[in-house]
Amino acid sequence: MFRFRTTAFAMLFIALFASLTLAAEKDHANVGDDRVGIKGFDPVSYFDGTPKEGDPKITFEHEGVIYRFANEANRDKFKVDPHHFAPACGGWCAWAFAVDKGKVDIDPKSYKITDGRLFLFYKGWRGDALKEWLKDETANIPKADANWKKTAGE
Repeated sequence: MFRFRTTAFAMLFIALFASLTLAAEKDHANVGDDRVGIKGFDPVSYFDGTPKEGDPKITFEHEGVIYRFANEANRDKFKVDPHHFAPACGGWCAWAFAVDKGKVDIDPKSYKITDGRLFLFYKGWRGDALKEWLKDETANIPKADANWKKTAGE
């Protein structure tokens, strides 16, 4: 009887820990309940100059985020160097982090590649964050990086 309770308690603890870990990963990166990053857009396609929606059948998971790719060649490029292709600031709006506003959702078609890094931005009825970012991109990058590190616990 005691052994059953201990085992049941251990299983409950493991299940709870696993769900909290998934919640933390989901909260850390800008993903939906499906854990898909960049709203399903192919991260490698940004570096080719035209963001494309990824195919739900061509995916790769990196740091708890499922990325979709337009083709297998892009997935293979990502696999070789995921840190190069994954978006800055966990896929949240980079300008929001630069001005210390925290996690703000993005429009996957609003982006900038700078120094080989993908930055994503909010664009909607409240404004165009990319336009604000470009007013002083040189200063915004280190601010966004520093605030992201605080948020991400790095």
